[in-house]
Amino acid sequence: MKKWTSCALISVLAISLLAPSASFAEPNEKASPQAHVEYPVLTKAKKPEEVGFSSKKLEKVDQLIEKEVAAGFPGAALIVIKDGKIVKNESYGYKQKFDGHTPLKKFLKMENDTLFDLASNTKMYAVNFALQKLASEGKLDIHAKVQDYLPDFKDTEEDVIKGKDKMRIIDVLHHTAGFTPDPQYHNPAVSKELYSQDREKTIENINKTPLSYEPGTKNVYSDVDYMLLGTIVENITGQKLDEYVENELYKPLKLKDTVFNPLKKGFKSKDIAATELLGNTRDGVINFPNIRTYTLQGEVHDEKAFYSMEGVSGHAGLFSTTSDLAVLLQVMLNGGGYGNESLFDNETIEEFVAPSEMNSTYGLGWRLNGDDSMDWMFSKYASESAYGHTGWTGTVTIIDPEQDLGIVLLTNKKHSPLVNPAENSNQFFGDLFETGRYGSVVTAIYEALESNK
Repeated sequence: MKKWTSCALISVLAISLLAPSASFAEPNEKASPQAHVEYPVLTKAKKPEEVGFSSKKLEKVDQLIEKEVAAGFPGAALIVIKDGKIVKNESYGYKQKFDGHTPLKKFLKMENDTLFDLASNTKMYAVNFALQKLASEGKLDIHAKVQDYLPDFKDTEEDVIKGKDKMRIIDVLHHTAGFTPDPQYHNPAVSKELYSQDREKTIENINKTPLSYEPGTKNVYSDVDYMLLGTIVENITGQKLDEYVENELYKPLKLKDTVFNPLKKGFKSKDIAATELLGNTRDGVINFPNIRTYTLQGEVHDEKAFYSMEGVSGHAGLFSTTSDLAVLLQVMLNGGGYGNESLFDNETIEEFVAPSEMNSTYGLGWRLNGDDSMDWMFSKYASESAYGHTGWTGTVTIIDPEQDLGIVLLTNKKHSPLVNPAENSNQFFGDLFETGRYGSVVTAIYEALESNK
């Protein structure tokens, strides 16, 4: 297990000195406003050397991605921030190359303001940000039982494995709650009696989903965990998840491109990077009721989010741009705020990025650079205090507080044919490229830091 270095502790201490001290509030009572604190806001670096990067070495990042685009990788957008400065903000390749399996006569070029389907990065930028805010305000106790917030969430006599009555919020955040990875509520052939393509019914079915192991005894990454946490946010706030995060988190930060269901909120498909070529059919080998068969562009790819949750779920559904996400990275690096807006306190951040006793690579939702098994995502250069998350569609977030560094790489790697759908219905040609595996790009960015000579 990696341990925090003295530099990392000094870095966190420095952030906590800059950040407002935690305000204490009684449960269900909002903490006192902290708007008097002025947090750093992002500005553009005049040149990378200003914050310790080598311009020449950063060009190798461009060369790596551009070479792969030339070899068939669809497209990407990348933003790098350090010491409160935007060091790099680039787009590569194409937001759309195909309509079905037919190549477009003219590919649609990727742009810096292209929106991407964030997939599981939704868990962090929507649900974790919401939970961190609610915890800071005293409206959420992560050590409380799930049942305290969702009274209908309980064991039944028919349950083979019991544990819902004792399950805590922290168990769900650690992905140790007992759920299987993917019950496929949208597909009756898999979900059986839990089948639902209606949002309210799906939320009821989450409560009914059986446990596959006793909570707290295993670490199994599950989408159900964040579907459940999303409904907890809705119950606490009395608002649908998209309404709460868009109005209470993103709007105060002046983010206009971070939304659920973008096509219903003024965006056009041409504003958004396309994903799977033939809907959710995996080139024709998968079928279930109401399955989409057209090229997805602006609709969330994730099946449970689209069919069973009306596009708004805690585990997937959020769309955003690199520029908007850079602000959310800076919120974390600032200790919870941006400009004159305070979303949560630094004490809460520290609690959410502390390693689980069971698995040092898991915090509360956040993935941690807890041991060498995470090098594929963080690279071998990332600080031991680095954390982040990935998304199935081809997205990765890296936040490195020791380096005061943030990286967001967004790709549309699933906008490509499958390699062999009959053998593996989840492997797309885009998955085979280094850009789609993240680590090489992240490594090249760290290697461009002069401190890594």
